Order: sequence, then C-alpha cells, then structure tokens
Amino acid sequence: MSGGRGYGAVVGAVAAAGAIGPEQLEHYRRELTGYCYRMLGSIHEAEDAVQDTMLRAWRALATFEDRTGLRPWLYRIATNICLDMLKHRSRRALPMDVAPVATSEARRGDARPESTWIQPAPDSLILPDDPAERAVSRESVRLAFIAALQHLAPRQRAVLILRDVLRWRAEEVAVLLETSADAVNSTLRRARVALSTVDAAPAAT
Repeated sequence: MSGGRGYGAVVGAVAAAGAIGPEQLEHYRRELTGYCYRMLGSIHEAEDAVQDTMLRAWRALATFEDRTGLRPWLYRIATNICLDMLKHRSRRALPMDVAPVATSEARRGDARPESTWIQPAPDSLILPDDPAERAVSRESVRLAFIAALQHLAPRQRAVLILRDVLRWRAEEVAVLLETSADAVNSTLRRARVALSTVDAAPAAT
C-alpha cells in the first residue's frame, strides 16, 4: 500500500511529541475505508486513499483546530483525495462489461484488467463491528449499489453518500465541501434522480 512507511515515520514523530495518539485516527480507518470504497468502487484504491488520508492528517496535526471535530476533518481530507483520484481515471467498468454473457465472444483474451472492475470488499474492512449497525450498512455496500454510484458525477456521489448513507445533515456536508446547504440539497436531488435512472435502466431493457 502506498505511503505506509512514510505514515509510520510521521506517526512515531507525532506520538513522541505527545499529540493526538495513533489510536484516535485508527479508530476511523474502517468507516473511512467504507466511505472511500463507495466513492471509488475499488477496495484497493479505497485502502490507498485512507492511507493517504491518515498520512496527510498526521502531517497537518500541528495546524489542526478542533472547530468541527476530528471525524469531519478526516472525512474532508478523504473526500478531497477521492475527488482527486476520480479526476485522474475514467469511469470504472463493470465485470459484466468484459464481454457479452453466454456467447462465444467471451474469449479469455478479451478480458479487461482486474483494476477496471467494480470490486467486492470484505465486510471486515468496511462494515462496523456492531451487528445492528452492520446489518444497516450492508445494503449500502452491495455490488449493484456500488456500481450504480459510479455513474454519478464525483461531487454528486460524495453528497449522496454523506447524506443518504451516512446520514450527515446538509449543513455538515456544506461545511465539508465548502458550499451552502442549499447547494448540497440541490446536488442531492440531482444525484437521486440520476441514481434512479441507473436503477431503472435494467428494467427497461
């Protein structure tokens, strides 16, 4: 995973200085991984994004001001990282896009690289330990839902996940994205319409 060595070095230096302990950031690793997985559609990219989030957070701790809390701050870093990653790659292809199903065209040589697929993620990496919370969260990491999210514009995706999946208030999302609550609600409405169009497409074919 990229940045692991640098993260360890920064953790040691900051912990030695008596600042926020590593366990306080690590507490959020799993939920951040679930968030980044929904944003990126790849557990490998999600883990890299979270590792980068942790590294950037440690490096910025000296200037961190607890105005809104550690969790929203980490989500802002993770969101910016995901949005930046999405700018640098095209929309991820679905496994069923590799070749037509049940035809002779599905030749082995036609398969696209695994990195272009929407990838399932182990529950242990993205779902909470609490059984009740896990049951509620499981629906939002179904492969079909993750695939549908990838059809949304990156900013719409972030707003929909934060509002409808993680249940953040519009004002909280507005602070994270440095915009207004009205803009967040407008983006959310467009995201819901776009997502319903994606969900209805298979039924219409």
